[in-house]
Amino acid sequence: MKRAPRRTTGRHVAALLAGVLAPSLAFATNGYFAHGYGMKAKGMAGVGIALPQDALAAATNPAGIAFVGDRVDLGLDWFHPSRGAEIVGNGGIPPFGIPSLNGTYSGNGKSNFFIPEFGYNRTINDKFSAGIAVFGNGGMNTQYNASPFARLGGSNPAGVDLSQLFVAPTLAYKVTPEQSLGVSLNLAYQRFKATGLEPFGAFGFSADPANLTNNGYAGSTGYGLRLGWTGKFGDVFTAGATYQSKTRMSRFDRYAGLFADQGDFDIPANYGVGVAARPAPGWTLAADVQWIDYSGVPAVGNPINSLFAGQQLGSTNGPGFGWKDMTVYKFGAAWEMNPSTTLRAGVSYGSQPIPSSQTFFNILAPGTVETHLTLGGTWVLAGGNELTFAYAYMLKKTVNGSGSIPPNLGGGEANIWLSEQLLGVSYAWKF
Repeated sequence: MKRAPRRTTGRHVAALLAGVLAPSLAFATNGYFAHGYGMKAKGMAGVGIALPQDALAAATNPAGIAFVGDRVDLGLDWFHPSRGAEIVGNGGIPPFGIPSLNGTYSGNGKSNFFIPEFGYNRTINDKFSAGIAVFGNGGMNTQYNASPFARLGGSNPAGVDLSQLFVAPTLAYKVTPEQSLGVSLNLAYQRFKATGLEPFGAFGFSADPANLTNNGYAGSTGYGLRLGWTGKFGDVFTAGATYQSKTRMSRFDRYAGLFADQGDFDIPANYGVGVAARPAPGWTLAADVQWIDYSGVPAVGNPINSLFAGQQLGSTNGPGFGWKDMTVYKFGAAWEMNPSTTLRAGVSYGSQPIPSSQTFFNILAPGTVETHLTLGGTWVLAGGNELTFAYAYMLKKTVNGSGSIPPNLGGGEANIWLSEQLLGVSYAWKF
């Protein structure tokens, strides 16, 4: 029996904002999560669990808004991914007249994305601070104008487009002047479309071929919580911890034949710890460790292998993209060169989530990036307002397939890759 779609709280607020912002949101860095939130954090490889710096701090650790003061931050990123795939050693399916799938395929049919962010923070009194953060949580886009699946009967272009938006009203409470607790209500909207996947229906791989591909954009809403703690220990050391629950989302009904559990696509739980230190005047060093529970969402974490053993896409606990959980290590440094200029840099690493046996289906979602290198800076303008920029380069990572294409589709291997660049700017009003 199919479950009824989940009802959500605040869905109208999230959907209204998403209608404006979601067309610009499509990116992948740590799996399909953003590498950081807030332009200052992005310039430091995404660190922020113990280092709140602006009104987007709530997106990383809601307790941090107790220490950022009264401000509004408005930012925009230009995001440029380069992704693709190579199929080698495939023999086609001669009895059906299907030739080899071998070739190199570009997923860069669309390569430029613009990602906005917004944060507002207000100190209520010496105990409470409140704010709201609006940000792209994550996403994935591929567009193969020459489809890897065309020789199996797929249309052009082939690919997917997933974007996720969070609207996070937040409250923080100072237990002591240097210790705070915080909570955000994450009102989430996501939208998705898939194109060119007809062969997965024609070969009997989908439980609902009519809701597998080429059905335009489908929307989904849901909610979850993020909790956090921030503690200052003297003038030098700060620590923090944060936990985000799994965000329960309504189903993508138009893609009930693609995602496990009839179109279910929740947003994974994630959590982390961080430290920050000020070892010398003008210098700040910070480090975070983040865990992302991709395996806790069947549509993402279930292996694709069962598809070729008879279990269909869209079925209960059915095949997914086979992603493993991720652990991400982030390190950043900031140097206050003078009272009006701060420079930043950072590096992060997380072992990419796609096993070599899962690369064929992940031609659609090659979230393979592991290493991020970042730079950033802030200039304090007349009147105290701030202009901040961040640049991130995500090194190309290739995952070579091993047993990735089943014999009934001609065997061979799918090799996938991804690299990315991001350039962002934000303006902050302080009051």
